[in-house]
Amino acid sequence: MAEPEQSLLNAFIDVYMSSLKYLDEFVSEPAKEFHLSFEQYLILREIARHDQVTLMDIASQRQVTRSAVSRQIKVLLRQGYLRQQPDENDRRRLYLIATPAGTEAERVIRQRISRRFQGWVDVYGETRAHELLNFIRDFSQVTRLKK
Repeated sequence: MAEPEQSLLNAFIDVYMSSLKYLDEFVSEPAKEFHLSFEQYLILREIARHDQVTLMDIASQRQVTRSAVSRQIKVLLRQGYLRQQPDENDRRRLYLIATPAGTEAERVIRQRISRRFQGWVDVYGETRAHELLNFIRDFSQVTRLKK
């Protein structure tokens, strides 16, 4: 590897070690008080915002396996944020419903995330925020194509 490329790789590693690996912590912190991961919060958010959501709806939307979503939903059920309700026409079909505790948790976490995001936009400005998001989308798409 040529020296300029090696310097760029070293700079990337430094940024990763000092910043990027903490991004998950930054994103998931607003949900910690409710003992939820960010992924669990996103599932709760989807269920709180829509009627008649099933486990398969969420798996399909996220393009993941049913078992991956099932593990997350079990946590939400166990903590009392969701309940299941059978479809009246097909008792095998279970709808996921946010409980009052789940609705409140979703509301509080959403407000915290909004404040955190607004702080980010206040620091970087809306134009730079859009540029960063576009770069991340592009990077994600390109890296997926090269697998």
